[in-house]
Amino acid sequence: MLTGVALSPSDRDQPARAVNLQDIADHAGVSLATASRVLGNGSRRVGEELIERVTRAATELGYSANLPARTVATGHSNIVGVLVHDISDPYFSTIAVAVARRADQHAAIVSIGNAFGDAGREHAYVSMMRSMRARAVVIAGSRSDNHNSHQALRDELEAFERGGGRAVCIGQPLLGIDTVAPENEVGAQALATTLVAAGHRSFAVLAGPPHLHTAQDRLRGFRAGLEQAGITLQERDVITGEFNRDGGYEALATLLSRGAPLPRCVFAVNDVMAVGALACLHTAGLDVPGDVAVAGFDDIVTLRDVSPRLTTVRLPLELMGEMVGRLALDQEQDEAPRLLRVPGEVILRESTALPADRVAS
Repeated sequence: MLTGVALSPSDRDQPARAVNLQDIADHAGVSLATASRVLGNGSRRVGEELIERVTRAATELGYSANLPARTVATGHSNIVGVLVHDISDPYFSTIAVAVARRADQHAAIVSIGNAFGDAGREHAYVSMMRSMRARAVVIAGSRSDNHNSHQALRDELEAFERGGGRAVCIGQPLLGIDTVAPENEVGAQALATTLVAAGHRSFAVLAGPPHLHTAQDRLRGFRAGLEQAGITLQERDVITGEFNRDGGYEALATLLSRGAPLPRCVFAVNDVMAVGALACLHTAGLDVPGDVAVAGFDDIVTLRDVSPRLTTVRLPLELMGEMVGRLALDQEQDEAPRLLRVPGEVILRESTALPADRVAS
């Protein structure tokens, strides 16, 4: 026979009381303040033994934090918004993962948004983060020539920071916020100089979207490097296209449609475009680097699986993500926006190698 306490109808109708911080403190045998510091990610440090006791108590009691209440109490939520041009591009996914690792150390929740190169989406995402009282927002991607949308985004970011949030950027220092800026122009110039020194004399550039500053900077730097060597890049050899694999494929197909003579070396202003160019050359039955050499920019992680191995300009993408993560979450905000420049490194690989008998003197 089973025995127990009979419940009145009113008892049965009562919902279970939510577990609160005092319950956790009592169960763990700590003070309410200690439980709050552990579960609320407070600024004061708590010993590992106490952290273990509190988190074990929270698990055993099925505690779930009241995020809206925490937002009201602290003035912001523990959400970090990460807005990228396209998360499918390894350039951006590598950065986003590094930011997520830093956010995890602060028990923060990462919300990733795709702008797809649309300035209106950028503005709407930051506005949404502001309405959610996000702790920080990270914007990764090139700025464009659209002045009106650019100014609208600046205004929205200023409002976000006035509300207590932190905003940081990877790209050009044009938004009035802390910025990690890759040295695109310098890196592309160094690549051109290196390719000329390796024996290449005729070039084409798959230049990306003409309205994006990153594409402009890399084209300008590459052109300057060639000019220093006495080589002029003809306008007909600059082919624009989308900043993705298909954009590189289509731009290279446009180049091939002109027929001979082909340029000896093609520079794609980012690696995903270079991968598309390699695919197009393979489809056309052309050898890389025997018929046409190819170089890119960024040194994305997926290049490990590309054959022949791609010459590129390496940017420390994981480090860049860590840098913006620290700016957003670890460091106090300065009155003036901080600018951290990140140099690139030319990496020569098989995709631009020339046989000894074809190296120009």
